[in-house]
Amino acid sequence: MTDPFLSIVGSTRFTERKVSRELKERAIATVLFLAALVSVATTVAIMWILISESIQLFQHVSLWEFLTGTEWAPLFEPPRYGILPLVCGTLVTSGVALFVAVPMGTIAALYLTEFASPRLREAVKPILELLAGIPTVVYGYFALLFVTPLLQLLLPELPGFNMLSPGLVMGIMITPLISSISEDAMRAVPLELREGSYAAGATRFQTAWKVVFPAAISGISASYILGISRAVGETMIVAIAAGLQPIITLNPLDSAATITAYIVQVSLGDIPHGTPEYQTIFAAGLTLVVITLIFNIIGYFLSRHYREKY
Repeated sequence: MTDPFLSIVGSTRFTERKVSRELKERAIATVLFLAALVSVATTVAIMWILISESIQLFQHVSLWEFLTGTEWAPLFEPPRYGILPLVCGTLVTSGVALFVAVPMGTIAALYLTEFASPRLREAVKPILELLAGIPTVVYGYFALLFVTPLLQLLLPELPGFNMLSPGLVMGIMITPLISSISEDAMRAVPLELREGSYAAGATRFQTAWKVVFPAAISGISASYILGISRAVGETMIVAIAAGLQPIITLNPLDSAATITAYIVQVSLGDIPHGTPEYQTIFAAGLTLVVITLIFNIIGYFLSRHYREKY
């Protein structure tokens, strides 16, 4: 027969452990909620600053002039506020970078996932990802002092500051980002799909390209979107090697200025706070956010359209 005293003590200890566990779970949930809240609050605060400062600029400059003007010289007299030259430089350098990074990153991910041995994969992947850890200012001087002179051997007319050289170097810098995320997505594809493909007589390459790649397209497209965002927002490489001439051109051999390079240029100056020249920094930053958001929305819908469900 159970002792009533021992039964009461056991029940009390069980209740204390239950209360203690509930308190710990509530504390963990609170910490996680605060972490998520900080991220959301930071995003809201950034957007609030960008929008509020940009609205003050648009009280002096019309939005139509800002979006359609073909000259960008807010620091000169008379000031001109057409953002198109900066947008053009940003898109061209980003396009060159993605032209390099997307195929290189995808091929590297396919090779590491489907063809490389586990030992080789473990050796190559950290080396590849090491490229992502190099400071961008180093990439900038690498583009200016090494890649540009190298390209001038093939293209003697290439000026010292151009969009081709930083674009290529940005592509090399972004490649590990795309390859790493794409490889994770490909490795998550169920093994049954590969075995079914091999059982149907497909080769290793056919299985990799026609089975694994479509099955992982959702994760791969996410890596492309991150690569685009990385290229559009890159600052130091283009500020060092692309020049600071805001002109409208689609020729990557020309010198040009990007949105991020302009923000760096103005932020280092002595422009008084609250002036239209100062507020152009925020209007340019808001334009950059909108461009990135558009690419994210396009990538989201493409991912949903081409995603394979198993």
